[in-house]
Amino acid sequence: MHIPTNTFRDSLRSGQARIGLWVGLADANAAELLATCGFDWLLFDGEHAPNDVRTVLDQLRAIAPYPVHPVVRPVRGEASLIKQYLDIGAQTLLVPMIDTAEQATQMVRAMRYAPDGIRGMGAALARASRWNQIDDYLNLANGEMCLLVQAETATAIENLQQIAEVEGVDGVFFGPADLSASMGYRGQPNHPEVQQTILDGIRTVRAAGKAVGVLMANRQVAQTYLDAGAQFVAVGVDTTLLVQSASALAQQFKRSASAQASDTSSASSVY
Repeated sequence: MHIPTNTFRDSLRSGQARIGLWVGLADANAAELLATCGFDWLLFDGEHAPNDVRTVLDQLRAIAPYPVHPVVRPVRGEASLIKQYLDIGAQTLLVPMIDTAEQATQMVRAMRYAPDGIRGMGAALARASRWNQIDDYLNLANGEMCLLVQAETATAIENLQQIAEVEGVDGVFFGPADLSASMGYRGQPNHPEVQQTILDGIRTVRAAGKAVGVLMANRQVAQTYLDAGAQFVAVGVDTTLLVQSASALAQQFKRSASAQASDTSSASSVY
């Protein structure tokens, strides 16, 4: 049995753009449904969605047969939690709230076995190694990891070049919502100054030879970031898509029913 190749990371290194979707429903059935929709990657959110290690495990298994790459976001950048997500089979993590190069370095070490890092040994219990059935897993695992770190505060922007230059960081992801709040524009992720900060950040990170990502549901702005060099862009959120589609459907038929009732009332008044 062979270790899975991290094709997502390899595509970023080759300069390809990858389009993704944010997944917060925390449900394996929903995850499998979305895996059939043609996205290159799905982000399983453990920071703001009601996910934990077990629910993420269920979703990893659900999408395993499909040609889509799972990216997992833990609630925080903690070595013990990162170890658990790697052991259940995640190879690509998106770690939130990384403000300094020192924090980024700690995350690199958390994702690697010693002597390169501090990931705990326990492959016999791990789905990642298929319970010690993957040939030479312990010596191959470090080479298939992909670390993406989130720059989402004004402090992170100040330290962006140093963060991007950390060896072992594969990409930097901009979180417009938190970044806008940190810059004094809470609730305005598309404020011109926030957009310009992200565009400047894209240039900085790409100049360091690393990939850039962002979450942006506004199609025009998302395309602007792609055109500027962003490579892994999440263009929507599952919960938002469901709410918007369901609301539009309900309103369409409620308006139709209301109009029909009005016409019936008018017709009755004639007699």
